[in-house]
Amino acid sequence: MTLVETGTRALIGAVFGPTNEGETAYALRLLHLLRPDMLVLWDKGFDANGFLAQVTATGAKVLGRLRSNRRTPVLARLDDGSYLSVIGTVNVRIIDAEITVTCSDGTVFTGSYRLVTTLTDARRHSARALINLYHERWEHESTYFALRHTILAGRNLRSGDRVGLEQEMWALLTLYQALRAVMVEAAESVPGTDPDRCCFTIALQTARDQLIQAAGIVPDEPGSLGLIGRRVLARLLAPRRHRTSTRKVKSPMSRYSERRDDGRPDHSRTITDLTVTVLQPGPGQPPLPTASRDDRYTAPAQRRRHRILALLQDDPTRLWRPAEIAAHFGDITLHTMYRQLSRWADTGLIHKLGPGLYAATAWTSTPLPPAQTG
Repeated sequence: MTLVETGTRALIGAVFGPTNEGETAYALRLLHLLRPDMLVLWDKGFDANGFLAQVTATGAKVLGRLRSNRRTPVLARLDDGSYLSVIGTVNVRIIDAEITVTCSDGTVFTGSYRLVTTLTDARRHSARALINLYHERWEHESTYFALRHTILAGRNLRSGDRVGLEQEMWALLTLYQALRAVMVEAAESVPGTDPDRCCFTIALQTARDQLIQAAGIVPDEPGSLGLIGRRVLARLLAPRRHRTSTRKVKSPMSRYSERRDDGRPDHSRTITDLTVTVLQPGPGQPPLPTASRDDRYTAPAQRRRHRILALLQDDPTRLWRPAEIAAHFGDITLHTMYRQLSRWADTGLIHKLGPGLYAATAWTSTPLPPAQTG
Protein backbone atom coordinates (compact mmCIF):
# COMPACT_ATOMS: atom_id res chain seq x y z
CA MET A 1 0.00 0.00 0.00
CA THR A 2 1.53 3.30 -1.06
CA LEU A 3 0.84 7.00 -0.76
CA VAL A 4 1.97 8.67 -3.98
CA GLU A 5 2.23 12.25 -5.25
CA THR A 6 -0.10 12.63 -8.21
CA GLY A 7 2.00 15.09 -10.23
CA THR A 8 5.44 13.50 -9.84
CA ARG A 9 4.45 9.90 -8.97
CA ALA A 10 7.05 10.05 -6.19
CA LEU A 11 6.48 7.91 -3.10
CA ILE A 12 5.42 9.62 0.11
CA GLY A 13 5.16 6.38 2.05
CA ALA A 14 4.73 2.63 1.69
CA VAL A 15 3.75 -0.32 3.87
CA PHE A 16 3.41 -4.02 3.11
CA GLY A 17 2.83 -7.34 4.84
CA PRO A 18 0.61 -10.43 4.90
CA THR A 19 -2.48 -10.49 2.71
CA ASN A 20 -4.81 -11.39 5.57
CA GLU A 21 -5.13 -7.65 6.26
CA GLY A 22 -7.23 -5.57 3.89
CA GLU A 23 -6.25 -2.47 1.94
CA THR A 24 -7.86 -0.11 4.42
CA ALA A 25 -5.95 -1.61 7.35
CA TYR A 26 -2.64 -0.94 5.61
CA ALA A 27 -3.76 2.51 4.48
CA LEU A 28 -4.40 3.49 8.10
CA ARG A 29 -0.68 3.03 8.73
CA LEU A 30 0.06 5.82 6.25
CA LEU A 31 -2.25 8.45 7.73
CA HIS A 32 0.52 10.03 9.83
CA LEU A 33 2.05 11.24 6.54
CA LEU A 34 -0.98 13.34 5.62
CA ARG A 35 -0.93 17.11 6.12
CA PRO A 36 -3.60 19.83 5.97
CA ASP A 37 -2.26 21.07 2.60
CA MET A 38 -2.95 17.71 0.92
CA LEU A 39 -5.92 16.46 -1.11
CA VAL A 40 -6.21 12.67 -0.94
CA LEU A 41 -7.63 10.78 -3.92
CA TRP A 42 -8.85 7.20 -3.48
CA ASP A 43 -10.99 4.63 -5.26
CA LYS A 44 -14.22 3.10 -3.99
CA GLY A 45 -12.38 0.29 -2.23
CA PHE A 46 -11.79 2.79 0.59
CA ASP A 47 -15.44 3.80 0.92
CA ALA A 48 -15.88 3.35 4.68
CA ASN A 49 -17.25 5.74 7.30
CA GLY A 50 -14.47 5.13 9.81
CA PHE A 51 -11.69 5.54 7.26
CA LEU A 52 -13.16 8.82 5.99
CA ALA A 53 -13.36 10.15 9.55
CA GLN A 54 -9.76 9.21 10.32
CA VAL A 55 -8.42 10.81 7.14
CA THR A 56 -10.30 14.07 7.72
CA ALA A 57 -9.05 14.11 11.32
CA THR A 58 -5.52 14.62 9.92
CA GLY A 59 -6.66 17.91 8.34
CA ALA A 60 -6.19 16.62 4.79
CA LYS A 61 -9.01 17.07 2.27
CA VAL A 62 -10.61 14.15 0.45
CA LEU A 63 -11.79 13.43 -3.09
CA GLY A 64 -12.81 9.80 -3.46
CA ARG A 65 -15.24 7.50 -5.15
CA LEU A 66 -18.32 6.01 -3.49
CA ARG A 67 -19.95 2.65 -4.03
CA SER A 68 -23.02 2.91 -6.24
CA ASN A 69 -25.29 1.34 -3.61
CA ARG A 70 -24.47 3.83 -0.86
CA ARG A 71 -27.40 6.07 0.08
CA THR A 72 -26.51 9.59 1.15
CA PRO A 73 -28.99 12.21 2.37
CA VAL A 74 -29.39 15.42 0.38
CA LEU A 75 -29.03 18.21 2.92
CA ALA A 76 -28.69 21.05 0.40
CA ARG A 77 -28.56 21.23 -3.39
CA LEU A 78 -25.78 23.31 -4.94
CA ASP A 79 -25.84 25.30 -8.18
CA ASP A 80 -23.35 23.02 -9.99
CA GLY A 81 -25.52 19.90 -9.51
CA SER A 82 -23.67 18.53 -6.49
CA TYR A 83 -25.20 18.44 -3.04
CA LEU A 84 -24.16 18.63 0.59
CA SER A 85 -24.53 15.50 2.67
CA VAL A 86 -23.08 13.72 5.67
CA ILE A 87 -21.31 10.36 5.99
CA GLY A 88 -20.94 9.16 9.54
CA THR A 89 -19.94 12.32 11.36
CA VAL A 90 -18.21 14.03 8.41
CA ASN A 91 -19.85 16.80 6.40
CA VAL A 92 -19.27 16.07 2.71
CA ARG A 93 -20.32 17.01 -0.79
CA ILE A 94 -21.54 14.41 -3.30
CA ILE A 95 -21.08 14.63 -7.06
CA ASP A 96 -22.96 12.24 -9.35
CA ALA A 97 -21.79 12.39 -12.95
CA GLU A 98 -22.35 10.55 -16.22
CA ILE A 99 -19.42 10.41 -18.64
CA THR A 100 -19.88 9.62 -22.34
CA VAL A 101 -16.72 8.67 -24.24
CA THR A 102 -16.30 8.58 -28.02
CA CYS A 103 -13.22 6.76 -29.37
CA SER A 104 -11.34 7.17 -32.64
CA ASP A 105 -12.82 3.90 -34.01
CA GLY A 106 -16.39 5.14 -33.40
CA THR A 107 -16.92 3.21 -30.16
CA VAL A 108 -19.18 5.08 -27.73
CA PHE A 109 -19.80 4.06 -24.13
CA THR A 110 -21.10 5.69 -20.99
CA GLY A 111 -19.80 5.36 -17.45
CA SER A 112 -20.57 7.01 -14.15
CA TYR A 113 -18.69 8.58 -11.28
CA ARG A 114 -20.08 9.00 -7.78
CA LEU A 115 -17.62 11.15 -5.90
CA VAL A 116 -17.40 12.35 -2.32
CA THR A 117 -15.30 15.30 -1.22
CA THR A 118 -14.75 17.45 1.83
CA LEU A 119 -14.24 20.44 -0.49
CA THR A 120 -17.74 21.75 0.11
CA ASP A 121 -17.43 25.21 -1.48
CA ALA A 122 -18.82 24.82 -5.01
CA ARG A 123 -17.71 28.31 -6.02
CA ARG A 124 -14.04 27.54 -5.36
CA HIS A 125 -14.13 23.89 -6.47
CA SER A 126 -16.72 23.24 -9.16
CA ALA A 127 -18.09 19.75 -9.74
CA ARG A 128 -16.61 19.55 -13.25
CA ALA A 129 -13.16 20.60 -12.03
CA LEU A 130 -13.21 17.90 -9.35
CA ILE A 131 -14.36 15.25 -11.84
CA ASN A 132 -11.42 16.11 -14.10
CA LEU A 133 -9.08 16.10 -11.12
CA TYR A 134 -10.26 12.69 -9.93
CA HIS A 135 -9.23 11.22 -13.29
CA GLU A 136 -5.62 11.97 -12.24
CA ARG A 137 -5.89 9.20 -9.64
CA TRP A 138 -4.79 6.82 -12.38
CA GLU A 139 -1.27 8.24 -12.01
CA HIS A 140 -1.06 5.91 -9.02
CA GLU A 141 -1.55 2.94 -11.33
CA SER A 142 1.39 4.19 -13.42
CA THR A 143 3.52 3.96 -10.29
CA TYR A 144 2.71 0.28 -9.91
CA PHE A 145 3.31 -0.33 -13.59
CA ALA A 146 6.84 1.06 -13.19
CA LEU A 147 7.46 -1.01 -10.08
CA ARG A 148 6.05 -4.34 -11.24
CA HIS A 149 6.62 -4.30 -15.00
CA THR A 150 9.39 -1.84 -15.87
CA ILE A 151 11.78 -2.65 -13.00
CA LEU A 152 10.87 -6.28 -12.33
CA ALA A 153 9.96 -7.04 -15.97
CA GLY A 154 7.34 -9.51 -14.78
CA ARG A 155 9.73 -11.44 -12.51
CA ASN A 156 8.74 -12.59 -9.03
CA LEU A 157 10.75 -11.63 -5.96
CA ARG A 158 13.46 -14.22 -5.34
CA SER A 159 13.54 -14.57 -1.56
CA GLY A 160 11.85 -17.48 0.15
CA ASP A 161 11.67 -15.97 3.65
CA ARG A 162 10.07 -12.90 5.16
CA VAL A 163 13.30 -11.02 5.96
CA GLY A 164 14.58 -11.49 2.43
CA LEU A 165 11.28 -10.38 0.92
CA GLU A 166 11.31 -7.23 3.04
CA GLN A 167 14.86 -6.43 1.90
CA GLU A 168 13.87 -6.86 -1.75
CA MET A 169 10.76 -4.74 -1.33
CA TRP A 170 12.61 -1.85 0.28
CA ALA A 171 15.37 -2.10 -2.34
CA LEU A 172 12.74 -1.97 -5.11
CA LEU A 173 11.00 1.04 -3.56
CA THR A 174 14.31 2.82 -2.92
CA LEU A 175 15.43 2.38 -6.53
CA TYR A 176 12.08 3.64 -7.78
CA GLN A 177 12.20 6.71 -5.54
CA ALA A 178 15.79 7.55 -6.50
CA LEU A 179 14.96 7.42 -10.22
CA ARG A 180 11.81 9.53 -9.73
CA ALA A 181 13.84 12.15 -7.85
CA VAL A 182 16.29 12.45 -10.75
CA MET A 183 13.47 12.61 -13.31
CA VAL A 184 11.62 15.36 -11.42
CA GLU A 185 14.86 17.33 -11.04
CA ALA A 186 15.40 17.06 -14.79
CA ALA A 187 11.84 18.22 -15.55
CA GLU A 188 12.16 21.18 -13.19
CA SER A 189 15.38 22.29 -14.91
CA VAL A 190 13.30 23.16 -18.00
CA PRO A 191 10.40 25.40 -16.88
CA GLY A 192 7.01 24.22 -18.10
CA THR A 193 8.03 20.58 -18.55
CA ASP A 194 5.41 18.18 -17.19
CA PRO A 195 7.01 15.28 -15.24
CA ASP A 196 4.54 13.03 -17.13
CA ARG A 197 6.74 13.41 -20.20
CA CYS A 198 9.82 11.92 -18.52
CA CYS A 199 10.25 8.28 -19.53
CA PHE A 200 10.86 5.93 -16.61
CA THR A 201 12.24 3.20 -18.90
CA ILE A 202 15.00 5.53 -20.17
CA ALA A 203 15.93 6.49 -16.61
CA LEU A 204 16.11 2.82 -15.55
CA GLN A 205 18.14 1.69 -18.58
CA THR A 206 20.58 4.57 -18.17
CA ALA A 207 21.08 3.75 -14.50
CA ARG A 208 21.68 0.09 -15.40
CA ASP A 209 24.26 1.11 -18.05
CA GLN A 210 26.07 3.29 -15.51
CA LEU A 211 26.37 0.42 -13.06
CA ILE A 212 27.53 -2.09 -15.67
CA GLN A 213 30.06 0.26 -17.24
CA ALA A 214 31.02 2.02 -13.99
CA ALA A 215 31.11 5.32 -15.93
CA GLY A 216 29.29 8.67 -15.83
CA ILE A 217 28.04 8.12 -12.30
CA VAL A 218 29.33 11.42 -10.88
CA PRO A 219 28.20 14.61 -12.73
CA ASP A 220 30.93 16.45 -14.61
CA GLU A 221 30.18 19.70 -12.80
CA PRO A 222 28.68 20.22 -9.34
CA GLY A 223 25.01 21.13 -9.56
CA SER A 224 24.63 19.98 -13.16
CA LEU A 225 22.28 17.26 -14.36
CA GLY A 226 23.75 13.82 -14.45
CA LEU A 227 23.64 11.39 -17.35
CA ILE A 228 20.18 10.10 -16.39
CA GLY A 229 18.67 13.57 -16.35
CA ARG A 230 20.25 14.52 -19.67
CA ARG A 231 19.03 11.39 -21.43
CA VAL A 232 15.51 11.78 -20.03
CA LEU A 233 15.33 15.37 -21.31
CA ALA A 234 16.75 14.36 -24.70
CA ARG A 235 13.90 11.88 -25.25
CA LEU A 236 10.85 13.43 -23.66
CA LEU A 237 7.58 11.68 -24.35
CA ALA A 238 4.83 13.42 -26.32
CA PRO A 239 2.20 15.23 -24.24
CA ARG A 240 -0.28 12.80 -22.69
CA ARG A 241 -3.16 11.88 -24.98
CA HIS A 242 -6.60 10.80 -23.81
CA ARG A 243 -7.14 7.08 -24.33
CA THR A 244 -9.13 4.23 -22.87
CA SER A 245 -9.42 0.44 -22.85
CA THR A 246 -11.25 -2.20 -20.86
CA ARG A 247 -9.81 -3.33 -17.55
CA LYS A 248 -8.12 -6.75 -17.74
CA VAL A 249 -6.01 -8.77 -15.34
CA LYS A 250 -4.12 -11.87 -16.41
CA SER A 251 -4.60 -13.74 -13.13
CA PRO A 252 -7.30 -16.42 -13.60
CA MET A 253 -8.27 -16.00 -9.93
CA SER A 254 -9.05 -12.29 -10.33
CA ARG A 255 -12.63 -11.09 -10.48
CA TYR A 256 -11.53 -9.01 -13.49
CA SER A 257 -10.19 -12.01 -15.43
CA GLU A 258 -13.31 -12.07 -17.59
CA ARG A 259 -14.05 -8.98 -19.61
CA ARG A 260 -16.80 -6.85 -18.17
CA ASP A 261 -19.26 -5.82 -20.84
CA ASP A 262 -19.13 -2.09 -20.18
CA GLY A 263 -18.73 -1.06 -23.81
CA ARG A 264 -15.06 -0.19 -23.60
CA PRO A 265 -12.81 -1.49 -26.41
CA ASP A 266 -10.52 -4.50 -25.94
CA HIS A 267 -7.41 -2.53 -26.86
CA SER A 268 -6.31 1.02 -26.15
CA ARG A 269 -8.16 3.62 -28.21
CA THR A 270 -7.68 7.36 -28.50
CA ILE A 271 -10.57 9.41 -27.10
CA THR A 272 -11.90 11.95 -29.60
CA ASP A 273 -14.74 13.33 -27.46
CA LEU A 274 -15.60 13.22 -23.79
CA THR A 275 -18.86 14.63 -22.39
CA VAL A 276 -19.38 15.05 -18.65
CA THR A 277 -22.90 15.56 -17.29
CA VAL A 278 -23.37 16.35 -13.60
CA LEU A 279 -26.57 14.63 -12.45
CA GLN A 280 -29.01 16.42 -10.20
CA PRO A 281 -30.36 14.65 -7.07
CA GLY A 282 -33.58 12.76 -7.75
CA PRO A 283 -37.16 13.94 -7.13
CA GLY A 284 -38.92 13.90 -3.82
CA GLN A 285 -40.19 10.70 -2.25
CA PRO A 286 -44.01 10.19 -2.26
CA PRO A 287 -45.83 11.10 0.95
CA LEU A 288 -45.68 8.48 3.67
CA PRO A 289 -48.49 5.92 4.00
CA THR A 290 -51.07 6.80 6.59
CA ALA A 291 -50.20 3.87 8.84
CA SER A 292 -47.67 1.12 9.40
CA ARG A 293 -47.81 -2.14 11.31
CA ASP A 294 -46.12 -0.42 14.27
CA ASP A 295 -49.03 1.95 14.95
CA ARG A 296 -51.94 1.12 12.64
CA TYR A 297 -54.46 1.35 15.50
CA THR A 298 -53.26 4.77 16.70
CA ALA A 299 -54.65 8.16 15.71
CA PRO A 300 -52.55 9.83 12.94
CA ALA A 301 -51.28 12.68 15.11
CA GLN A 302 -50.09 10.23 17.79
CA ARG A 303 -48.49 7.57 15.61
CA ARG A 304 -44.99 6.71 16.72
CA ARG A 305 -43.49 6.82 13.25
CA HIS A 306 -44.88 10.27 12.49
CA ARG A 307 -43.68 11.63 15.80
CA ILE A 308 -40.16 10.28 15.29
CA LEU A 309 -39.93 11.45 11.66
CA ALA A 310 -41.12 14.91 12.70
CA LEU A 311 -38.37 14.99 15.33
CA LEU A 312 -35.68 14.00 12.82
CA GLN A 313 -36.89 16.43 10.18
CA ASP A 314 -36.92 19.37 12.60
CA ASP A 315 -33.11 19.21 12.44
CA PRO A 316 -32.18 17.25 9.27
CA THR A 317 -28.42 17.72 9.77
CA ARG A 318 -28.37 16.18 13.26
CA LEU A 319 -27.27 12.59 13.73
CA TRP A 320 -29.52 10.82 16.24
CA ARG A 321 -28.81 7.72 18.29
CA PRO A 322 -31.65 5.33 19.21
CA ALA A 323 -31.12 5.98 22.93
CA GLU A 324 -31.50 9.75 22.37
CA ILE A 325 -34.78 9.31 20.47
CA ALA A 326 -36.17 6.87 23.02
CA ALA A 327 -35.24 9.22 25.87
CA HIS A 328 -36.86 12.17 24.06
CA PHE A 329 -40.27 10.51 23.96
CA GLY A 330 -40.03 8.46 27.13
CA ASP A 331 -42.70 5.91 26.13
CA ILE A 332 -40.55 3.82 23.75
CA THR A 333 -38.18 1.08 24.94
CA LEU A 334 -34.64 1.08 23.58
CA HIS A 335 -35.06 -2.41 22.11
CA THR A 336 -38.15 -1.29 20.20
CA MET A 337 -36.38 1.87 19.05
CA TYR A 338 -33.43 -0.07 17.58
CA ARG A 339 -35.76 -2.51 15.80
CA GLN A 340 -38.01 0.15 14.27
CA LEU A 341 -35.21 2.50 13.19
CA SER A 342 -33.44 -0.36 11.46
CA ARG A 343 -36.65 -1.36 9.63
CA TRP A 344 -37.40 2.22 8.54
CA ALA A 345 -33.84 2.64 7.28
CA ASP A 346 -34.18 -0.52 5.18
CA THR A 347 -37.32 0.89 3.53
CA GLY A 348 -35.75 4.31 2.88
CA LEU A 349 -37.91 6.33 5.29
CA ILE A 350 -34.81 7.47 7.17
CA HIS A 351 -31.07 7.19 6.62
CA LYS A 352 -28.64 5.07 8.59
CA LEU A 353 -25.36 6.95 8.36
CA GLY A 354 -23.23 4.76 10.55
CA PRO A 355 -23.39 2.25 13.43
CA GLY A 356 -26.29 3.49 15.56
CA LEU A 357 -26.52 6.86 13.74
CA TYR A 358 -29.72 7.97 12.02
CA ALA A 359 -30.92 11.13 10.26
CA ALA A 360 -34.01 12.34 8.42
CA THR A 361 -34.31 11.10 4.87
CA ALA A 362 -33.32 13.61 2.19
CA TRP A 363 -36.13 12.58 -0.13
CA THR A 364 -38.95 14.41 1.63
CA SER A 365 -42.22 15.37 0.01
CA THR A 366 -41.34 19.05 0.56
CA PRO A 367 -38.60 20.37 -1.77
CA LEU A 368 -35.39 21.49 -0.07
CA PRO A 369 -34.46 25.16 -0.35
CA PRO A 370 -31.51 26.10 -2.60
CA ALA A 371 -28.17 26.15 -0.81
CA GLN A 372 -26.00 29.11 -0.05
CA THR A 373 -22.47 28.08 -1.00
CA GLY A 374 -20.67 30.92 0.74
